[in-house]
Amino acid sequence: MDYLKTVVPSQLLAERGSNLVVINPGSMNVRMGFASQDVPFNIPHCIARHKNDAPKLSVRDQRLNCRAGSTHNAERERAYDIIASMLKIPFLGEVSPSENQPLPPKMGRLDGLSSQQNKDDSILTWTDVMDKSIKASTSIERSVNSDADEDPSQSTSDHGNKPNSEESKYKEMIFGEDALKILPSAPYCLGRPIRRGHFNISQNYSLHQVLEDLRTIWNWMLTEKLHINPKDRHLYSAILVLGETFDNREMKEMLSIVLCDLGFSTAVVHQEALAAAFGNGLSTACVVNIGAQVTQVVCVEDGVALPHTALALPYGGDDISRCLLWVQQRHRTWPNFKTDPMKKPIDMLMLNKIKEGYSQIRVPPMGLLYPRLLIPEEFPPPPRPWFQDCDDMLEDTWQTNDGLSGNGGLGAWDSYQMLPTRVKKFDNIGLVEAIVSSVLSTGRVDLQRKLFCSIQLVGGAASTAGLAPVLEQRVLNTIPSNQPVEKVEVLQSRRNPLFIPWKGGVILGVLDTTRDAWIHREDWIKNGVHVGSGRKYKDSYFLQSQLMCYYNS
Repeated sequence: MDYLKTVVPSQLLAERGSNLVVINPGSMNVRMGFASQDVPFNIPHCIARHKNDAPKLSVRDQRLNCRAGSTHNAERERAYDIIASMLKIPFLGEVSPSENQPLPPKMGRLDGLSSQQNKDDSILTWTDVMDKSIKASTSIERSVNSDADEDPSQSTSDHGNKPNSEESKYKEMIFGEDALKILPSAPYCLGRPIRRGHFNISQNYSLHQVLEDLRTIWNWMLTEKLHINPKDRHLYSAILVLGETFDNREMKEMLSIVLCDLGFSTAVVHQEALAAAFGNGLSTACVVNIGAQVTQVVCVEDGVALPHTALALPYGGDDISRCLLWVQQRHRTWPNFKTDPMKKPIDMLMLNKIKEGYSQIRVPPMGLLYPRLLIPEEFPPPPRPWFQDCDDMLEDTWQTNDGLSGNGGLGAWDSYQMLPTRVKKFDNIGLVEAIVSSVLSTGRVDLQRKLFCSIQLVGGAASTAGLAPVLEQRVLNTIPSNQPVEKVEVLQSRRNPLFIPWKGGVILGVLDTTRDAWIHREDWIKNGVHVGSGRKYKDSYFLQSQLMCYYNS
């Protein structure tokens, strides 16, 4: 500890951060980078594989996507009317213009977009799916502004090009944003291995395929983005920063991928809530992580996440984006072309870019407070019969000895005994009620006062303009009158809220001097034994503050 109190942060990063890779996987994106980096690579967590028998782009879990019924739409309209009344904006039934009529002035910001229109609008183009080493007979790259449903054979005949002497060849795999911009008529199958905070397992997406897609995406990022040769992976250690929604079997599978398949020498798991607190230089906070498809609320005290305060809400930034489209379409302010974010990944990509660039706390983001406006049933969580485990991620320690085989225990887990598990709360309540419920569940007045003044927003949607003051006011008004709490404060993030948990993983990895929680590859293959990461880091708070000052300088 004497050394840690005197060492310069840059020196510590040079000594311990050069061989640390921090991986923070999510439902929409995966953030990965060296501990010595300022920000990680943020890549859409998906892969498109070429399928000879696939007539057009397909999504593996498409059958699980259900449309909202009349009851859901009625609830959504009632929620909209409540918000419209509070914000003094037109109701859905008021002044509905025709398709050819321009938007009335008083409806100029019904879509929840900022009036600042000075940002650059980049044009999305279709991904070239042909192998660069072989010349294709025709170009398939088109602007996204063209109709994606048009017959591609018609456009090729218009060019009148003759086939080349060389045979055309499709790329076998396409990753990240390029996978989302594949022409719908191309023979590819898009897979997202994680959805709503869990493995995206369904009848159309097996556990084996989910794991294969995870290892392939991560290996691609390690090779193409971080430039780590597979034969040199044994020189590196991995830090997995995982959300509290993951079951322990899912964590074990990801550990097996990192250690057995990707070849890291050692690895450790850290909780996303704890990492988020440390990423902002805090040891005690109510962490509100608004992800793409799940919002998590967890209270952290003195460097320990409190398991009984954890809440998972089945909505996030993607739901806000679809709500943005719904509001625009209801008021006929959306351009007259087919937009289907459920079937066309590029449409969802476009909506997310619009939301990230212009959204403020008007109608769609208010769905965080009134979740009926978002209708998460359009994109339900995957079924959960595959992952029931007696261990809990938020416990101080956990240990397994399942007789794992040489492939990381995948064979042994096929017949894994179903044991009762601690029920994790997954409620469809508003964000304000979730924060109040989580903090009050601590049961101590002194801690409650501290947590209400240390609310930390992380995740992509945390950057929504005006969200913090709205939460402060509504949380304060929602606290029961018999609770001696006079102040609520949402702390401003020191960095981009999207990368705070990843940066916290960097800090925890650098601070972990004893490495007693780290798993060695040989031990994992042989025994599968792991002592968990629910450990206190209070004693290292001095150095943590130094690191944060260094990062933000």
